[in-house]
Amino acid sequence: MHVTGTAPTSDPAPPATAGVPAAASPHDTPGRHARRFGLPVATALVMGNIIGGGIFLLPASVAPYGTVGLVAFGVLTVGAVALALVFGRLAERDPRTGGPYVYAREAFGDFAGFLAAWAYWITTWVSNAALAVAAVGYLDVLIPVTGHRWTACLAALTLQWLPALANFAGTRYVGAVQLVSTVLKFVPLLLVAAGGLFFFDPAKLGPFNATGGSAVGAVSAAAALLLFSYLGVESAAVSAGEVRDPRRTVGRATVLGTAGAALVYLLGTLSVFGTVAHDRLVKSTAPFSDAVNAMFGGAWGGWAVALAALVSMTGCLNGWTLLSAQTPYAAARDGLFPAAFARRRRGVPTVGVGVTVVLASLLTVYNYAAGSPKVFDMLVLITTFTATVPYLLATAAQLFHLVSGREPVNRARLVRDAVVASVAAAFSLWLVAGAGYAAVYQGVLFLFAGVVVYAVLAARQRRAAVRP
Repeated sequence: MHVTGTAPTSDPAPPATAGVPAAASPHDTPGRHARRFGLPVATALVMGNIIGGGIFLLPASVAPYGTVGLVAFGVLTVGAVALALVFGRLAERDPRTGGPYVYAREAFGDFAGFLAAWAYWITTWVSNAALAVAAVGYLDVLIPVTGHRWTACLAALTLQWLPALANFAGTRYVGAVQLVSTVLKFVPLLLVAAGGLFFFDPAKLGPFNATGGSAVGAVSAAAALLLFSYLGVESAAVSAGEVRDPRRTVGRATVLGTAGAALVYLLGTLSVFGTVAHDRLVKSTAPFSDAVNAMFGGAWGGWAVALAALVSMTGCLNGWTLLSAQTPYAAARDGLFPAAFARRRRGVPTVGVGVTVVLASLLTVYNYAAGSPKVFDMLVLITTFTATVPYLLATAAQLFHLVSGREPVNRARLVRDAVVASVAAAFSLWLVAGAGYAAVYQGVLFLFAGVVVYAVLAARQRRAAVRP
């Protein structure tokens, strides 16, 4: 990778005036510890963030709905690919760091941009808490930790802080960890996805719709849980400022990463459903380990899968920790987040990383203290709602550009882009409905808290602007 410049010890950037894009600053130049991502690493970032902890636990989470969960995965894949194409087109238009925040603000103004940044930021640190909870289930296969909830809580906190330390070391190390962990995580996934087809037993699938209610409702509810598996589609777009030739690379990495993840997801989930008995899968905390044990007998296979799953989840936490700081960083440079979030060291917005890991840790402690057996599921559903806010704003921005006719495009491409953006928008709205009342209620509380923060920041900017 190409390296230029020298890394400064710290580089706070003064926020730009609201409504005006921030100018280039010294921290946009990579140093010894900050390297630009090429197509392989950008694709690994997308796949690594998509294929993280979610896939290793979600087959058990959706098993109570029955094999209708496989239908939900298929529908989600269509929506995820549509989102990937939308983000690729938006990145061609505006390749700055920030992803959905940049697109929403450029199209609709400061408040829409702030809502996208705030909701996406909530999504990232709540997702980190959920990933850590999922990882503990696989750690328990190696070292019994779930017998006491505070031991499990301590393990979850450790799994969150180790990737944060890697981020503090600089983007050079973030990219290296991401590439290695993405390669390693494919070992258990491909083993189950490909090998499981040879051990597939239709008798283990269970009922098609185990809820006994509407099949459409079951698909929506299962899809709301499964969306967590596809969070990360926007990874390359959010980190566009760290990608070489972003107008070309971001779109390709997004589509390649999403398509690769979708293939592994569909085959892996089908194999788990067909190798682990339905009644056992519903209660499983490590379904991929159970699948390998069912395929080969004994516990060695499950132990190896658990180890690989932990590597995968740690890599995913590593990438999500970086993403959790990138959107607030972009918003802070525009004066729409506290200025401290614009400080970077070695290519990483360190304040954003620190605040994010602290909030995720507090949420983890709270959920373990509550003693709920469905900690992971509730966290996942909250992120489902908050993630749809920036996704919907980004697709709305794409529709805005297409309908306004601000750019010369040929008619065939215009129709294609409009259809893709419409599918992505409908997909996002459908997921809000599937998240359920409890998740939407808690997500709205998180979202509305941001309105107060925006009011304070906007008032401070207005006061600073009128001073003589």
